[in-house]
Amino acid sequence: MKNFNFSRRTLALSAVSAVLSCSALAQTKTTRIIVAFPPGGPVDFVARTLAEPLSKELGHQVIVENKAGANGAIAAEFVSRAAPDGSVLWLTSVGAVAINPALYDKLSYDPVRDLAPVSLVVNNVEVLVVGANAPYNTGAEFVATSRQGAAQKAAPLTMASSGTGSVPHLALELLNDAAKLNVLHVPYKGAAPAITDVIAGHVNGFFGDIPGLIGHIKGGKLKPIALAANKRHPLLPDVKTFEEMGVPGVDSDNWYALFTSKGTPSAEVDRVNQAVRRTLASEAVKSKLMASGAEPAASTPAELANLLKNDSAKWARVVKSKNIKPD
Repeated sequence: MKNFNFSRRTLALSAVSAVLSCSALAQTKTTRIIVAFPPGGPVDFVARTLAEPLSKELGHQVIVENKAGANGAIAAEFVSRAAPDGSVLWLTSVGAVAINPALYDKLSYDPVRDLAPVSLVVNNVEVLVVGANAPYNTGAEFVATSRQGAAQKAAPLTMASSGTGSVPHLALELLNDAAKLNVLHVPYKGAAPAITDVIAGHVNGFFGDIPGLIGHIKGGKLKPIALAANKRHPLLPDVKTFEEMGVPGVDSDNWYALFTSKGTPSAEVDRVNQAVRRTLASEAVKSKLMASGAEPAASTPAELANLLKNDSAKWARVVKSKNIKPD
């Protein structure tokens, strides 16, 4: 009888110990969201908006780590070399995964070979902005002015970008092709100096993400005149798309999405995907992102893989046809 009681007590203690061990493991497990930009930027903002509510959905801590530099390569390499268990996620904009492979002859990572898609997070359509005192109020007027100048052999209109091969630059190339224009590209080292010169009137226009421009637009420093999208934006309901103005083919979405290391089990990818989808569906997260100008847009891993494939082909065509080389 004593041996029987001892066995029961031993089993009970073992069960309690196992539960406590599992609980401790859940508390110590951490998911890291890697951002390839310094703190304070739009990608960092989205990552930090997700982190706390995603922690609740996953049942453990989620932290944001900034690994800036080399046009996203540092972050990409770090994630691709992480353990394939879904504990390291990369929140990246479209450039590092869909544009860089066409822009650079040699990359230290391959988005398809080294990364596993988890979920699309937000869409960021490009809006064409001009200075507050610019003479054009719509994209159609901007296009007409450019055509008129070309007919009169005047100096071309100019468009700033955040750098050669950036989304703003490629959006300009889409506009030039779609409207048969010759707007001159003026590359800057980042969006901030480009925006400053558009506000000052030194450059005629700029394509940029709505989150990065909405403050200047609301402050009356910049005028939004057209959207490079297939539908209007809720924060700018009166601004038409280029397609509405009769210039189809100017569709530029600087989406942000989550990837993890290749080889992560599909069950784990799906578990994280579902947690991300629940996070983005929460009213608090949704309203915060939309107020910034980013549009929440969760997806399945397969849908993200298809989006990456299509956008990679699209931007590769632009890069190669224009013979664009990185600075």
